[in-house]
Amino acid sequence: MVIKVYISGMSGSKEVKKRQQRVSMIMDSKHIPYTIIDITEPGQEAEKDFMQKNSEHNGSTISDPTPRHPLPPQLFNDSEYCGDYDDFDLANEIDNLEVFLKLEAPKPVEVSPADEQQKNGQNEPEEGGDQVTAATEEADDENKEN
Repeated sequence: MVIKVYISGMSGSKEVKKRQQRVSMIMDSKHIPYTIIDITEPGQEAEKDFMQKNSEHNGSTISDPTPRHPLPPQLFNDSEYCGDYDDFDLANEIDNLEVFLKLEAPKPVEVSPADEQQKNGQNEPEEGGDQVTAATEEADDENKEN
């Protein structure tokens, strides 16, 4: 599995350039191997077409909130779409980058034994709770007799 980061080496947008640099910096700092594909280089027309056809988000920027075509950086795991810069940044913030990049399966949600019992309606009495229940039942029986 190869992580592919599609970039534009000739972008006129400072925001796009900063985003591309940030993706590379984070990937390097986390020691995640990746390949950069510059869609503006000669001979990369097929890669550019692939990125544009398979990107699910357009990567809006402040200066272009609704771009007609997907803006770099766009991330793929081989040919499987991972997301755009905003998706990448969010995954990094919540420490979920490996799952975002499809390098590992999502971690199961941890449920404590108490939560599991409560979910199943199996509330165990607290320590000493049996005595309280027995005393309450005896008091109820006495009230019924009177």
